[in-house]
Amino acid sequence: MADAVEAGKIKAVGVSNYSAEQMRLAHAALAERGIPLASNQVEYSLLHRQPETNGVLEACRELGVNLIAYQPLASGALTGKYAPGARVSGLRRFMMSQFRGKGLETVAPVVALLREIGGRYSKTPAQVALRWLLEKENVLPIPGAKNGLQAAENAGALSFALASAEVEALDQATLAWRR
Repeated sequence: MADAVEAGKIKAVGVSNYSAEQMRLAHAALAERGIPLASNQVEYSLLHRQPETNGVLEACRELGVNLIAYQPLASGALTGKYAPGARVSGLRRFMMSQFRGKGLETVAPVVALLREIGGRYSKTPAQVALRWLLEKENVLPIPGAKNGLQAAENAGALSFALASAEVEALDQATLAWRR
């Protein structure tokens, strides 16, 4: 990758799903050539907070690397469009625990808090969930969008800020997902 940067074929080097140790190794190898490691793309959301406990977020901050959060809306579980007891179709039902069994019931209090906070700003649960990530140092969410309306809604997360008490409330409400 360093050769590609030096040849002008790419502008930056990022990695995906690297552990803290792997990221440190990549950072050191690139630094020997004077090239920074730009990013590590990992799953991170209110319902998947492992980067906070496995050292990845800390290493990103220490090394000046951006954490790019994929699935920041937990495959739609944080949007508020799935009600507890609803039968979810497609891959969500088979591959994601928050959509199986009592998963939506477990997520419901988090969505309720997102709605409550969003109501203060005229924002959706999805926008508040994205804003929670944006409030974190060195974190950039990359939400998916199936259409222009979803893309515009996602962009709405950029138009407000959460109070520190609101960030803390969301942190506390989702402690179970830090494992």
